[in-house]
Amino acid sequence: MPETLTLKDKLKRLPRQPGVYLFKDAQGETIYIGKAKVLRHRVRSYFQATGGKDLKTRRMLPKIADLDWIVMPNEIEALICEQDLVRHHQPRYNILLRDDKSYPFIMVTKEPFPQVLLTRRVQRDGNRYLGPYTDVKRLRETLRVLHKIFPIRSCTYHITADTIAQGKYKVCLDYHINRCHGPCEGYQGVEAYNEMISSVVAFLQGRTTEILKRLMTEMQQASKELRFEDAARIRDQFNSMRHYARRQSTLTKDLIDRDVLAVDVASSYGVGVVLRVRGGKLVGKEKFDLSISDPELAQENFYGFLKLYYNRADFIPPEILVHEPPDDRPGIEGWLAGMAGHKVRLHAPQRGEKLRLVALARQNATLMLNEIKLKKTRRRELLPSSVERLQEDLGLEVPPRRIEGFDNSNIQGAHPVSSMVCFLDGRPRKSDYRKYHIKTVSGADDFASMYEVVTRRYRRVLDEGTPLPDLVLVDGGKGQLSMAKAALNDLGLSYVPVIGLAKRLEEVYRPGHAEPFNIPKHSAGLGLLRRVRDEAHRFAITFHRQQRSRAMTTSVLDDISGVGPKRLQAIWKVFNSLQELAGTEAQVIASRAGLPEAVALAVKERAGQVEQTRS
Repeated sequence: MPETLTLKDKLKRLPRQPGVYLFKDAQGETIYIGKAKVLRHRVRSYFQATGGKDLKTRRMLPKIADLDWIVMPNEIEALICEQDLVRHHQPRYNILLRDDKSYPFIMVTKEPFPQVLLTRRVQRDGNRYLGPYTDVKRLRETLRVLHKIFPIRSCTYHITADTIAQGKYKVCLDYHINRCHGPCEGYQGVEAYNEMISSVVAFLQGRTTEILKRLMTEMQQASKELRFEDAARIRDQFNSMRHYARRQSTLTKDLIDRDVLAVDVASSYGVGVVLRVRGGKLVGKEKFDLSISDPELAQENFYGFLKLYYNRADFIPPEILVHEPPDDRPGIEGWLAGMAGHKVRLHAPQRGEKLRLVALARQNATLMLNEIKLKKTRRRELLPSSVERLQEDLGLEVPPRRIEGFDNSNIQGAHPVSSMVCFLDGRPRKSDYRKYHIKTVSGADDFASMYEVVTRRYRRVLDEGTPLPDLVLVDGGKGQLSMAKAALNDLGLSYVPVIGLAKRLEEVYRPGHAEPFNIPKHSAGLGLLRRVRDEAHRFAITFHRQQRSRAMTTSVLDDISGVGPKRLQAIWKVFNSLQELAGTEAQVIASRAGLPEAVALAVKERAGQVEQTRS
């Protein structure tokens, strides 16, 4: 048998090398991830005398039951590994971006003629992702200006040399109104189109001065060569770009690209702000909601946010303004330089316009944090007691204001369907209810059906950018719960809380726990869970009965001569049941459903026969 090491044994075996360490609780869940220049010194320091330790460490220490580590070649590699692991595990005691997966990006597809699209899902698929962005309104305005300045194709065709040679696609209206130069028919070559895409990327990164110089050169060249139509088109692009650039505030006299970062925190949440300054002008302001474990750890919170942001950012400028330099400045600068491909400097200014920029960013972070505090206060004032109690019962970080519940329904595998109901602040929100036909599962496989419907629901939520729930409830025990959890994990939504509520003993199950969670039977929180579960069950059963009834009644009429799919659809559009058909004159059926009288008579007679058999 392999040797089983205790936590004490592992502490003795820690290497004197750089790397990443992972603290785990009794259930084996990773609760904190950190990096160290010397693993042995850093990790063992947690377990020395507790005097003077910060609040986060004092809270975390009793929960540490195990640890693991990964040795890395140097501190920079350790930092890269740390960020990848934090993003994957979402540990409780690390600083995290709230709703990390829902921030929008601009995607430039990897094609001969790239598309420029808005997306909320970032994948390692070869496409280029620009962002993240948090001001969606400003982002959509930027995209509108972008399409006005650059003739980017709006179609979704995969255009290649072969499709052009075969004449597979034809130019659309955009070509005729000069919104596209017709790459689908070869009117614009790959090289010219991709030069334009390079300008698009520069525009999105705020390098408008560079583009204006390029457009001026192209316009002058076209004029010299007597290509006056091209010169006029480039002139219009130049004027639109200059108008857009004039709207951007000038913050510094120099033309250096830089970011200005600031963080303000309170309790278990905070706000991170990034001011993007390009060529001395403010081209964007992004705001990120943060989840933190200790508001007193100012430097750890700030640089935790910095690492999370730049681990996903598409562009890292040569200078980043901060209010305080980090203890491991060479390591962070080296990590940033490795991703950026050029030297990156962390600068904490002491005076002048750069210090004013840092103060401006910190002021923005404080104002936004105060807005969150106000919203939280108002929410607490309006929060139903059942929602507050459920938060306490389950130990959730945020009140489960939006709960989405799922249930499946079938009879021996026939007509399998699922339902999703939504409760907002303890009340049903019927406009958000959804019905699902199970498509990928054959037979009565409740577990696979749950995986399918949860996947379909939240893939669409991610694509559309609609709100994620504060809690997902599935009707069932450990099997249904494990499939729902697997679906959320596969979509990158492991941070969304999910539980199962079994019917027999009203037992609540949580992922990673074999035994049910003990909630008092009289709890208002458990009562809310029952209402969500029962409503999901009622909605699923009603939908299943409708499908079964429609299938039965359709099969009764579909063998009548002259009744095909279209006539069946016409019949059920105006009549609700066989009983109604049987009690209606044939001439009325013919008139309302658009049938020949002979066919209408046959339908009436068949409906009457079935009703007599039933009675």
